[in-house]
Amino acid sequence: MGHPEPKAFVSVDGRTLLAHSLEAIISSGVATTIVVAAPEEFLLLARAEIAEVVRRLSAPGAGIAQSVAGAARDPSSTDVEIIAVVGGADRVASVDAGLAAAGEHDIVLVHDAARALTPPAVFERVVAAVSSGAEAVVPVLPMIDTVRRAQTVRSADVSAQGETGGSLGDGAGGDHGLGPDHEILRGDLDRASLRRVQTPQGFTSAILRRAHEAYRDEVRTQGAEAREATDDAGLVERLGVDVVAVDGDEEALKITYPLDLVLAEHIARERSRTQS
Repeated sequence: MGHPEPKAFVSVDGRTLLAHSLEAIISSGVATTIVVAAPEEFLLLARAEIAEVVRRLSAPGAGIAQSVAGAARDPSSTDVEIIAVVGGADRVASVDAGLAAAGEHDIVLVHDAARALTPPAVFERVVAAVSSGAEAVVPVLPMIDTVRRAQTVRSADVSAQGETGGSLGDGAGGDHGLGPDHEILRGDLDRASLRRVQTPQGFTSAILRRAHEAYRDEVRTQGAEAREATDDAGLVERLGVDVVAVDGDEEALKITYPLDLVLAEHIARERSRTQS
């Protein structure tokens, strides 16, 4: 997005995406422990953000306690424990670090700080579904755009297929002024059966740990040939476990591009105005 710092530390309406995420999780009331996985060089900044969130929400009844990795916690406390740890080289390694720091819990949520404006109700729906017996749960939205498959081809290949009456159809020959590599589109996908997946993704602790262990085994045995891990639900699905869908929320957009930041700023300001 053109910022030197990781997305989690980009500000929206005067607070970082990390701060917005923490406040949403805490407001949902579903968490007893929150683990923030941050790059090592941003670990102190992450802890400073945690401290600021604690300060903001430290009014009587807020129920928040801050700690750092390795710090003791009062076992009689009912507060939320917030821990900052060094993340890994990729998503799976960062989740592994979070699992190690979190300790033993029956339910684990994996959330992306880039979805900082996720309403608390989404967290509640995910936890309710896992508590009702699902081993893996993701919030989703319907697909509203037309979706087509893309295939990258070389202009010479397009020309050859056109000349020989290939599957590209009449008039497909020639490069039409395109570069040496470009995309062609083939076939509509049935968007009625497609979903946009959001976070938090919720799991029983046992199934998430088993999925990560299976993935590590796959990487050890297959190396670069191992399948890419795009999200934790995908890893769990590889075990043959059903991933259950619950309703997501349009405001839980993933902030990836500058335009997303503009929309997030508008949403956050509207929330602030309504709450005040």
